Amino acid sequence: MSSVSESSFRSSSVCLITPGARRTTLRTDDGLSIEAVYEPCTAGAGSAADPVDADTAIVIAHGFTGSADRPAVRRAARVFAQRAAVITFSFRGHGGSGGRSTVGDREVLDLAAAVAWARSLGHRRVVTVGFSMGGSVVLRHGALYTAPDTTAAEEQLPLTVPAHGGRTEAHADAVVAVSAPARWYYRGTAPMRRLHWVVTRPTGRLVGRYGFRTRIDHNEWNPVPLSPVDSVPLIAPAPLLIVHGDKDPYFPLDHPTMLVDAAQGGAELWLERGMGHAENAADENLLTRIADWSVAA
Repeated sequence: MSSVSESSFRSSSVCLITPGARRTTLRTDDGLSIEAVYEPCTAGAGSAADPVDADTAIVIAHGFTGSADRPAVRRAARVFAQRAAVITFSFRGHGGSGGRSTVGDREVLDLAAAVAWARSLGHRRVVTVGFSMGGSVVLRHGALYTAPDTTAAEEQLPLTVPAHGGRTEAHADAVVAVSAPARWYYRGTAPMRRLHWVVTRPTGRLVGRYGFRTRIDHNEWNPVPLSPVDSVPLIAPAPLLIVHGDKDPYFPLDHPTMLVDAAQGGAELWLERGMGHAENAADENLLTRIADWSVAA
């Protein structure tokens, strides 16, 4: 597949999305360019009773085939910005970011770059909120990138990505995973069987590239990255919230149950009645509650 569209990046660019917002290009630890957008908190327009924290930034990790500019991501950013500053970005292989998607493996490096950017802008507290594939990424990121005084994850895990090497600014202070899988290679539903066809077959990857504007790496995982369910126990003491819809067509309810059980009391579970999958199914009420939890956690 052509790599022309993967190399046309400026070192930095700025454009307005909302007043005070700015767009930039981040560099990951493995050298990829990642597009990202920063939006300041808009709490001045809300009620004085609303929980607001100017020190907090929420970093949104979108689902597979999403991007920073997709309507569902922009809607989530708009709601979250009523409580805290927000950073959105496009994972590798998505939107205007470089490289190819590894469907949840090296994407932790993209998230780490976005979290580090949030801290460089002066935010002392960063909460990661991931949807679907992004949910698996925030769980793995929470295990691999730890606070400065926490080394357990680095001592216990065989990493498939470079350790942060002192980049302690890349850790999350709280984690929210929405519609996340608990285990890899799940094919128990028709949507997941279709997704595996897109990811694993040459014809499927062409469909992904031209139909969904997602460039997918053709290499298999080697080694297989730490699974979400194995990541969860290593996130503590950071607060963890698992959100899942009871009508999710991709991952049935045993996935969030496995994640919460693995946390051994260190996770809160919200099962949302009538909700489908990921950011497209998250309504404004749910997004507001997630934002409130993120500020208060």
